[in-house]
Amino acid sequence: MEATITTWTSLIQPFLMIFTHPTAQVFTRLLVGWVLSTGRRTVTGMIRGADPDGTRAHDAYHRFFPDAAWAMDELWRRLVLLLVALFYPTGTILTHLDDTLYRRSGRKVEGAGWWRDAVRSTGTKVVHAWGLNLVVLTIQVQPPWGGEPLGLPILMRVHHKKGPPPIKLAEQMLEQLADWLPERRFLACFDGFYASLAGAEINRTHLISRMRCDAAIYDLPPTRRPKGKRGPNPKKGRRLPTPEQMAKQNRSWTGVTTIERGQQKHRLVYARTVIWYKVSRKPVLLVISRDPTGKEKDDFFFTTDLTMKPAEVVGHFADRWCIEDTFKNTKQLLGGQQPQTWKRRGPERAAALSLWLYALVWLNYLKQKKDQQTFWLWPWYTSKATPSFADALTSLRRALWTEKIKAMFGNRVVHDINYEFLIESLSSAA
Repeated sequence: MEATITTWTSLIQPFLMIFTHPTAQVFTRLLVGWVLSTGRRTVTGMIRGADPDGTRAHDAYHRFFPDAAWAMDELWRRLVLLLVALFYPTGTILTHLDDTLYRRSGRKVEGAGWWRDAVRSTGTKVVHAWGLNLVVLTIQVQPPWGGEPLGLPILMRVHHKKGPPPIKLAEQMLEQLADWLPERRFLACFDGFYASLAGAEINRTHLISRMRCDAAIYDLPPTRRPKGKRGPNPKKGRRLPTPEQMAKQNRSWTGVTTIERGQQKHRLVYARTVIWYKVSRKPVLLVISRDPTGKEKDDFFFTTDLTMKPAEVVGHFADRWCIEDTFKNTKQLLGGQQPQTWKRRGPERAAALSLWLYALVWLNYLKQKKDQQTFWLWPWYTSKATPSFADALTSLRRALWTEKIKAMFGNRVVHDINYEFLIESLSSAA
């Protein structure tokens, strides 16, 4: 257990330097209270787990989100440097981008508005909800146990009704990431809503996204201007069939094996360099993916990296699902929507810190020794092949509760017959 406690302490330590000493104490206690809370993660609920003795006035904890002098971007920057050093010492850094809705209650929540709720909406019915519309950038991490990769948040912006649109916020975050790591290259993957980012000039960043099945695409322009034709050189060639028509007409499919969310799958693919003039003036690689069994509909992807293999494009886009798991776990298991702070920077900071904490919980688990990562294996749950975020959170709660119990009763408590039962009950409660 001591190794786990040291892991959490060593993870938090580099981030404390951006706070003043009193604010750093509030920050560390709030994080502990957030993790250990068994009820709603309101600020008051966190205080009960973070500072039950009332060593600091409760106003200090309530002021931490809206008024305290600290910069969320600096927390993100230090997290990015830590994750890249651990998981991407060389090579291209894989990222995912998407938006999500943090539902909130109260009409006077700063930055909140009525937004489409993608979770509850269907193809025939659109549901709106009141809350914060967050644009989130995550880094893809392949865990040592294989399977679906993890999406660890590294940046977040709130989309305001009268502010920049989500696509502009996404571009700003990708540019900021490139500025933080000026010598690295990136591959960003997102759904079709952000496809127009292909027309942006983002430093050292290639993109993967969906292409509309009815997109107006063109062949590459001729290398030379036709004789006798005046004016500038053409920017596009002849009009091509739409991707959907191209898939119906194509007879030259190539069989490939892709790795999608940690599993091997067989696909038929067709790739062609085209110009999607409405989105980007530069050529993109269109990749059409077909299920050989005919059970799934054809998928249409594109990438700005013309040298990428079609199987890699299909696999990378499938791995984008990990960001959806990130949103689900942050909301359901960390209570990211629950901190009751309404004014100034409070709502945005609380939402960002919940995503930042999600990355820290996983990082704490990944840095443990292998023999400390097997507690999730139960004899009656043979179908469970990999640990979940709930297991990572339970592991951290076990370490923090052990530290607290030893501080109150001394090391002799670990020899008590009821100790392990108590620890298991506390660490699993949420």
